[in-house]
Amino acid sequence: MNEIRTHQQHFKNSLFIAGLLVFLLVLLFVVELLLGVKFNFLGVFPRKLEYLHGIVTHVLVHADSNHLLNNVVSLFILTLSLFYFYGKIADKVLVLGWLFTGFILWAIGRDSLHIGASGLIYAQAFFLFWSGVIRKYAPLIAIALIVVFFYGNMVWHVFPWQAFPNESWEGHLSGAIVGSLLAVLYRKQGPQRPVKEWHEELESEDEKNLAEYAESFELEGEEQKENVEQSKENENEKREGSNGH
Repeated sequence: MNEIRTHQQHFKNSLFIAGLLVFLLVLLFVVELLLGVKFNFLGVFPRKLEYLHGIVTHVLVHADSNHLLNNVVSLFILTLSLFYFYGKIADKVLVLGWLFTGFILWAIGRDSLHIGASGLIYAQAFFLFWSGVIRKYAPLIAIALIVVFFYGNMVWHVFPWQAFPNESWEGHLSGAIVGSLLAVLYRKQGPQRPVKEWHEELESEDEKNLAEYAESFELEGEEQKENVEQSKENENEKREGSNGH
């Protein structure tokens, strides 16, 4: 019962973090609409020092409602999955994925303004996929396969010849690189495939049976020895009795 409650609380915490992140994106977009302004200055303009802040803030800004809707759904699902299945390292993966994706985008991107959370989405998707493959743990492999099923076509959008117009394929590529590297970096942290111990238990059981068999064999040997000695004593007594007569 306590374990079930722990899992439920962990799921609620993961749900809260994913919901909070999405709420921030939606809130900023609503503020833009209410004020009639655009916060594009929060985006990334590659290799311009005055846009270094965009490494952190570009995730929060979106061009229009379609751009926002497409990103928040994926971001919510992937963030929820990340924090539920990789709770102990999820915060590190989120922060590092966010920052390094933005930095690589700032370093390699085209000379234009880049905004949106798609780079972070790619970082999470690639992390979840490669982590499941590397760890070889059934629940995590299942998550990896689900990511492939729903987001498998994402891989084609990391190349310039497959990108849609006005799409930041550099951001996608940056996220894919960072997510893959984080999966390798944290491969020995977080959830791991359980180590099977039944071989050792079986060996211990066999050793126990062998010891019991050896002990019983030893007891039988002692009993036989006692019987032989008793027989000798009986024979001696009979001989002494015969001599007496």
